[in-house]
Amino acid sequence: MVAITKYAPQHAVRVVTAAALFDGHDAAINVMRRILQATGAEVIHLGHNRSAADVVDAAVEEDAQAIAVSSYQGGHNEYFRYMQDLLAERGASHVRIFGGGGGVIVPQEIEQLQDYGIVKIYSPEDGRKMGLQGMINHILQNADFDPVEREAEGGVLTLDDGVFTNIDPKRAVTIARLLTLVECRDRLPAPLAAALDSWKASAKLAQDPATAAPVVGFTGTGGAGKSSLLDELLTRFLRDFPERSVAVVSVDPSKRRSGGALLGDRIRMNSLSSDRIFMRSLATRGAGTVPAYTAEVLEVLKLAGFDLVLFETPGIGQGDSAVVDLSDVSAYVMTPEYGAPSQLEKIDMIDFADLVVINKYETRGAEDALRDVRKQYRRAHELFGASPTDEELPVFGTIASRFNDAGVTALYCAMIAKLGEGNEARWTSSLEAPESRATPLHEALIPGPRARYLAEIAEGVRAYKLHAASQADIAHRAQALRTAAEELVGESLHFVEERATELEGQLDATSQALLAEWPELAERYRQTTFTYSVRGRDIAVDARFESLSGLSLPKVALPSFRDEGDLLAWLLLEGVPGRFPFTAGLFPFRRTAEAPKRMFAGEGPPARTNDRFKLLTEGETAHRLSTAFDSVTLYGEDPDERPDIYGKVGESGVSIATLEDMKILYGGFDLCGPTTSVSMTINGPAPIILAMFLNTAIDQQLERWADENGRPPTNAEHDVIVDQTLSVVRGTVQADILKEDQAQNTCIFNTEFSLKLMGDIQ
Repeated sequence: MVAITKYAPQHAVRVVTAAALFDGHDAAINVMRRILQATGAEVIHLGHNRSAADVVDAAVEEDAQAIAVSSYQGGHNEYFRYMQDLLAERGASHVRIFGGGGGVIVPQEIEQLQDYGIVKIYSPEDGRKMGLQGMINHILQNADFDPVEREAEGGVLTLDDGVFTNIDPKRAVTIARLLTLVECRDRLPAPLAAALDSWKASAKLAQDPATAAPVVGFTGTGGAGKSSLLDELLTRFLRDFPERSVAVVSVDPSKRRSGGALLGDRIRMNSLSSDRIFMRSLATRGAGTVPAYTAEVLEVLKLAGFDLVLFETPGIGQGDSAVVDLSDVSAYVMTPEYGAPSQLEKIDMIDFADLVVINKYETRGAEDALRDVRKQYRRAHELFGASPTDEELPVFGTIASRFNDAGVTALYCAMIAKLGEGNEARWTSSLEAPESRATPLHEALIPGPRARYLAEIAEGVRAYKLHAASQADIAHRAQALRTAAEELVGESLHFVEERATELEGQLDATSQALLAEWPELAERYRQTTFTYSVRGRDIAVDARFESLSGLSLPKVALPSFRDEGDLLAWLLLEGVPGRFPFTAGLFPFRRTAEAPKRMFAGEGPPARTNDRFKLLTEGETAHRLSTAFDSVTLYGEDPDERPDIYGKVGESGVSIATLEDMKILYGGFDLCGPTTSVSMTINGPAPIILAMFLNTAIDQQLERWADENGRPPTNAEHDVIVDQTLSVVRGTVQADILKEDQAQNTCIFNTEFSLKLMGDIQ
């Protein structure tokens, strides 16, 4: 295979990468963004399940030259066109769109999309001819232009008498281009440099110092969860100050060898959909932890009219405290895994930070870490008296990955209080500060004492098998002695019988009962009819069946052991169906009245899927309805006329958004009938879908009762009907979070929360 030479970009090329909305196949875009980065691009990666608006907003705010999107789940005709339209609407038509979807996007659609303005949709044939590196080279060649040169020729900013006049926080494209000019300050054409300086001077004169935006800087070790923490703080800020806007600046390191960078902080920011947040990612581009132009970037955002600026540096080691000089309030974010307590003495930021945060507080040893950090904070600030108390120190324990975390709320309230020192009228939070500055440690999904529960299960199974083997050996030896006794007389007979009785006494009660009841049980299975009880009701079934050749064969074949040791081993480890250890099944016999087959359907609106169910169940006595939901429903969204959603409504599954939809879906089927069961494959919205299903079954029974009695039920009768319905309705919710998380990526909540949620509703 001939190696393809990497293209060398002449400019700093910024590319936004993402997988399309409701598209779980993000492996392809992950491969492409890694090669883009290795070829020298600054990649703003958004991950999977991104709407057209998400992608376009990122491209505009980041002043990117290109967008690269993978789309493998259909809806691409609407999705790519909508992105192109949104770029034009936001004044960013210069951004170039690239995409791919394997064989999902057919040649005719590729041609139509490229005619619409999409630069390139890569087909499997393109991949075969060009290779991965060739496709990346093609993207970068087409996106390798300088936004500054475009601006000098007449871009998104408006020059009036040498001053930019259309700078507006609500028009992100102008703020983004202004920041690009700051990034390229050392090579700005004189007219643009003069216009930038003139705008800054006029903005300073017009700004009221009392309302100037403060800067809160966050720094800390790599992997400490700074971006997730910022996202949680942003969520609280938006709720606390509904009329104010905030700008976020996030710095990530550039690769020294390739010059590329992964600007991946947006992937952790769920709050960016708000139009009151502007975010810009910066690459260090060969600088240290913070580029030299960062101070001017922050200044421009303050002058642009934002109410607050949040600033995040890359992950650092022990000695970098540059964030202090760039911010009004600084925070140091760390994790409990910092090593020995003496390592804390090397962390310069503990001496300077206004707020110290121990994130990932659920980690083992977090409480010890909080104690040690508080001690070091006291030493660094020479706070050796009784006041302030430990709870009054600005050291916080947070779990940013947890919804509505108390530690994060305490940090937020402390941050606002710090901003309000001397300016309480402007910065006073309406949120109530928690009593503790550290998250109360709740019991984990698997409690500490049960952390080895899987190993304990394995050990229990092994111990049981050893016990079964020991009991079988005792039974074997006892029977051998009884057999020998049949051939003996006199003293020898007495000794052998005594030893046999002694061995039989070593059998536990279970083993003795199994051997004692076996002859009677075996005789029952040899009869033509076998009778057993379920919930106090006797059920009689045919114990034999006739083969194709006319032979009468038993449905349950019994072993022909003569040795009681072998028989006991079989009874303890296998046994007959419906009896412990249930390895042959939970019930004595398989049901014959209901065929074990699913009627699988799901497409378009609920009425169409209902028609399909009726076709599949025609002539069947049992209705086992297996339901597939469309990707819009799987992701917990509502169908929408917005093009990027509209193209996927009802594709590869049925669209269910309301209780009325659910009633239409299962209309004509008695959900409480003994031969009806429903299977629904869904994860994140499973509790909501299950609630709709149960309410559909309840409403069916209420309507039936009203029709039969000519009146609606009373409150007491209503409650009885509801209880009866919930006790007999049958079905399953196939909510496999591991499959969703690792394969399909249709996960809305994290694994721990999903398991708890499903455990609660089951």
